[in-house]
Amino acid sequence: MACGYFLLVLHAHLPYIRHPEFEEFMEERWLFEAITETYIPLLKIFENLERDGIPFKVTISITPPLLEMFASHDLQSKYERHMVKLIKLADREVTRTKREDPQKHSLAIYYLETFSDVLNTYRKYNRNPAEGFKVFRDKGFIELITCNATHGFLPFMMRFPQVVNAQIKIGIEAFQRHMGYRPKGMWIAECAYVPPLDRYLAEAGVKFFFVDSHGLWYADHQPRYGVYRPVITPHEVFVFARDPESSEQVWSSQVGYPGDGRYREFYRDVGFDREYEYIRPYIDSCGERINTGIKYHRITGKDVDLADKELYDLSEAMHAVEEHARDFAGKKIRQIERLYALFNGVEPVIVAPFDAELFGHWWYEGPQFLERFFRHIAETEILIPSTPSEIIDSLEIVQVLTPAPSSWGANGYFEVWLNGRNDWIYPHYEEMMERMVELAQKFTNPTELQRRVLNQMARELLLAQSSDWAFIMTTGTTVEYAANRVKTHALRFLELDRQLRSGKIEVGYLQQLEWLDAIFPWLDYRIFA
Repeated sequence: MACGYFLLVLHAHLPYIRHPEFEEFMEERWLFEAITETYIPLLKIFENLERDGIPFKVTISITPPLLEMFASHDLQSKYERHMVKLIKLADREVTRTKREDPQKHSLAIYYLETFSDVLNTYRKYNRNPAEGFKVFRDKGFIELITCNATHGFLPFMMRFPQVVNAQIKIGIEAFQRHMGYRPKGMWIAECAYVPPLDRYLAEAGVKFFFVDSHGLWYADHQPRYGVYRPVITPHEVFVFARDPESSEQVWSSQVGYPGDGRYREFYRDVGFDREYEYIRPYIDSCGERINTGIKYHRITGKDVDLADKELYDLSEAMHAVEEHARDFAGKKIRQIERLYALFNGVEPVIVAPFDAELFGHWWYEGPQFLERFFRHIAETEILIPSTPSEIIDSLEIVQVLTPAPSSWGANGYFEVWLNGRNDWIYPHYEEMMERMVELAQKFTNPTELQRRVLNQMARELLLAQSSDWAFIMTTGTTVEYAANRVKTHALRFLELDRQLRSGKIEVGYLQQLEWLDAIFPWLDYRIFA
């Protein structure tokens, strides 16, 4: 007998990083690594589950910047060149490790086969992972949803309703143009909610969104079922909240599964271990050492130095996957039975949202964990995998409330995105938003050249607003790149503004920006009016 439902939600997002002016650009590898280690492996486990008749349901939010990068012809070509080079490195490693160590040699063969299979799968889905996800959506296995346009942090835009509206509606249109249909749901960036965001979502036709646990815990009315049933806002948008137990069990730095010593060590890579002249053709063209994706060591232990990590054993890692997937399935079944009894027969809904890149990129064995988890819960009818739309369609009674201001991230109340390391960016955002709204309302009948300038100004604003830049400044990774992105888009915006107001538009400069910052080529600036 079914006692409740499980919603696995994967948030697939990367900031828009595309540098057509360079043959190679280091930060573009973020996309390449995610395709190789997360998006293609997820498609492979979907194929396995479908082949074996295992029922599974996954909700995936694919953000507009990621959809735009997936579909970029120059990034597609760069990714193929990247994989060809990686396959060559793996082939060299097969030869080299034959003289070094039989365990490394076995892993080198595994990497060579895996990389070749990834490239073949990529090509099978027309060099666009989104097309692969759409295949499984059309078969009823996954629900695809969108995100606001460039993953901007919406609570910090509330002084400009036109900008909030634009972020939401552009996100929907981008998804529709790439996927061929309107999404029902939206992942608002960083799960960052403040009232009355639900009004903007409702006006855009969004049926549901997600908040962190405390978004419901501290709502204007106490949620009768805590975070374990969806609620509806006064503007009639459904809200699903994160289950804290699932997050802790999977991704806690203290007790989460990925910290097991048998799993692959992320920070030990041949890009740093091999002598420079050997590895140089396979690292960044500037000569800086980087991760290649070929890693021969396991976590071993939390306090073990990188130099002392033991060799990775794939079979032992798969044993750990089986143990952890079985354990997680058992915990979810016991949790759902406990909640079902507590709710007097009302079926609870466990929502487990994660960054998609956790599975495969950060936790190498993560996709296999998900596959084994779905196989285990298929052995019982107690816990049923589902999607938000299916849950909404089954509802007969739903509580009305307004979620509290909240986000996910450290401490849950926006401070990751506003603190002493990144607060300098927001006066620039404020000025850009104010000018964009003013110009969108002023230029109701522009010339063709003015229209192009205004459209490009809108793109520069949107690209500057990505929440990733503030996040990177907080975490201290690639801070210089993030700061330069904010400054670059702000300067380009202001220069276009100066040219527009002076009536002296430099066509060559505009064309260059249209080529460099080509996100949303169909964008109409009047959405900011």
